[in-house]
Amino acid sequence: MRYGLLGEHLGHSFSKEIHEKLGRYPYELIEIAPDELGGFMRSKAFAGLNVTIPYKQAVIPYLDALSDRAQAIGAVNTVVNRGGKLYGDNTDFGGLEALLRRMGLELGGKTVLIAGSGGTGATAAAVAKTLGAAWVYRMSRTGRGGALTYEDAYTRYSGAEILINTTPCGMFPRSDETPVALERLPGLEAVADVIYNPLTTALVQRARARGLKAENGLYMLVAQAVLAAGVFLEETVSPDRIEPIYREILREKQNIVLIGMPSAGKTTVGTLLAARLNRELRDTDAEIVKSAGMPVPEFFSRFGEARFRALETETVKLLSRTGGQVIATGGGAVLRRENVDALKQNGVVVFLDRPLSELFPTEDRPLSNDREKLRALYETRRPIYAAAADITLPVSGTPEDTAALILEKLR
Repeated sequence: MRYGLLGEHLGHSFSKEIHEKLGRYPYELIEIAPDELGGFMRSKAFAGLNVTIPYKQAVIPYLDALSDRAQAIGAVNTVVNRGGKLYGDNTDFGGLEALLRRMGLELGGKTVLIAGSGGTGATAAAVAKTLGAAWVYRMSRTGRGGALTYEDAYTRYSGAEILINTTPCGMFPRSDETPVALERLPGLEAVADVIYNPLTTALVQRARARGLKAENGLYMLVAQAVLAAGVFLEETVSPDRIEPIYREILREKQNIVLIGMPSAGKTTVGTLLAARLNRELRDTDAEIVKSAGMPVPEFFSRFGEARFRALETETVKLLSRTGGQVIATGGGAVLRRENVDALKQNGVVVFLDRPLSELFPTEDRPLSNDREKLRALYETRRPIYAAAADITLPVSGTPEDTAALILEKLR
């Protein structure tokens, strides 16, 4: 009998890795089209399922019984087959509650806006009410089913303190999108986004840039999986499993992004890191050479820096969509804010801060091919690197020493 995740499009999912880290049963991703749902559910050829978009409400007519919580919410994310009878539960509730508590949010007496009118939105509304929110309003593009339109929410509840996104807007592969205009909600204190791929959504990035508490949905995903495992196995799976699995998944999925001056050692250190972690090294300059069909100095000479930067941005965005890599960037990759944002969606950015005395000009770097150019570039760019970095690492030893320091910092 099968355990797995039921959904329509599951290429973005981390659920298989999470459940298999629990070590109790094999787990698979089960993609079916909407017109196949009835036949699949009636076959009952599974022991336990998690359920995701767009089936959290659609599966309910095929179930023999619902837990009190699932009944009250009107949405199911966990189904278990007990002797041919299908029982539905909702562990998203506990997962989201765990995320909000981990963020340290106090919802008592506050106004909560929820983006999304589907099953996860209904769950988020129930969680917010349970945690004491005074007012909870759901938002959607159409305003159907008692939801507010976004424009109504901006006009009537601009002072709302908490925003929870339960829409797929901003999910891989459309990672640049955001469902809500944060500038229209000046009263916000915190944002929780149930999306977990990318690891840091555009919504979370923009919220943090405004000084708000903001987290994505990876912790929620792990927490609800641990709770679902308990339903599958009819036993309590310790909540102590949540944090270590969350951290392990985060480390595995997060890119290590190296930034810094030309000749700082990014590619050399990146090669060592990739070998030690059994990951792929992606070098943005090398990728540009492949796509342009010519060396960087020739591209600069023929087309100029502006064309190079545009191609660099395209390359950075493409590489950043995938996690679990080591990315070595060109010296100017973080000069554009959109590049930094892209790199941070799935990556931790490490600045290799090598002193000027240990940098050297080379002919293949058009902007730093003599000592004076290198010095001017260093003085201009060093503060930009520092501002873009999640970790600034002073380096002056061997590449092996630097790689070891990075691994220690990320442990």
